[in-house]
Amino acid sequence: MRFVFAFAAPARLPGFHVCVGSGGERLLPEWYSEKGIELILSTEIVKVDLASNTLTSAAGTTFKFDTLIVATGSAVIKLTDFGVQGAGSKNIFYLREIDDADELIEAIKAKKDGKAVIVGGGYIGLELAAVMKINNYNVTMVYPEPWCMPRLFTPEIAAFYEGYYANKGISIIKGTVAAGFEANANGEVTAVKLKDGRVLDADIVVVGVGARPLTTLLKGQVEEDKGGIKTDAFFKSSVPNVYAVGDVATFPMKMYNEIRRVEHVDHARKSAEQAVKAIKASEGGKTVDQYDYLPFFYSRSFDLSWQFYGDNVGEAVLFGDSSPTSPKPKFGSYWIKDGKVVGAFLESGTPEENKAIAKVAKVQPSVASADQLTKEGLTFACKI
Repeated sequence: MRFVFAFAAPARLPGFHVCVGSGGERLLPEWYSEKGIELILSTEIVKVDLASNTLTSAAGTTFKFDTLIVATGSAVIKLTDFGVQGAGSKNIFYLREIDDADELIEAIKAKKDGKAVIVGGGYIGLELAAVMKINNYNVTMVYPEPWCMPRLFTPEIAAFYEGYYANKGISIIKGTVAAGFEANANGEVTAVKLKDGRVLDADIVVVGVGARPLTTLLKGQVEEDKGGIKTDAFFKSSVPNVYAVGDVATFPMKMYNEIRRVEHVDHARKSAEQAVKAIKASEGGKTVDQYDYLPFFYSRSFDLSWQFYGDNVGEAVLFGDSSPTSPKPKFGSYWIKDGKVVGAFLESGTPEENKAIAKVAKVQPSVASADQLTKEGLTFACKI
């Protein structure tokens, strides 16, 4: 689940429904009952026995199933997992659940105009650094990589965002990590100790260093690959009546003829839909098309909004105005592999332009040279 904080008012939670963003219905409790779905909340499953088709809850209740869909998602990686000194102090936050968001909002109010340290330079790091700055915090980001969002951004793309954030007054410290935390007598964090010896004052710390797929309940019972439950193109696991969707599924990416695992809400929605369609079709003796997913990622912060489609492999070609001091920056990048455009990124695109780069990534048109893309820029995508 993704959270967007833009303050003064927080997002309306839990009136936020994950399927609305893709044109789905608001999933109120009544929706489930109207569809004949039994919704059981506040119930943790602690044991799964695929041999007997049973689930056992923490309270000892047993549930029988004919078909099981595993949609357990991921658990946030915490610094306490690595024994980091003081990592259990108060006002050190991770963002995964609604309660995490609510608690962070209350801390932002309580520590008004304070100092925030953001540990991590990925999605959470970049988005939360913007949130804290918007709320008049003194913000410092810390991450070990040479540039932000290294799994997606090229150094040139990252340079824009780092420059833009710096112009907003956000300090960025790269090449080191949080090695410990100091706290006051009330157990509240007061400082972040970096591995390079520096100490940063902090009223609030937000940590975004990744997540792990929650597959523990099925360990040894299903085949796994790349950290997830291995499935086919219909999200069926190695056990015929067990399906896995979302973060926990490692599935065949048809476009690239590869096995991959994807952590994103767009894939979570679409993989769930594919699994249910496949199950229903199987019950009726029919088949459905294989899952053919186009990777999609996006983010919004400050006045910025970017989208990416496809694969970020091969030669990257930057185009447009990527100056962080520009009053209206607008730029993008293509990725070329084997003479074809396989990926596309665009900052500040219109809905029509974003659809155009998505089409490019899907169609994978041939291109004469990188110079052609540099010269034509967004026009190349819009004419496909």
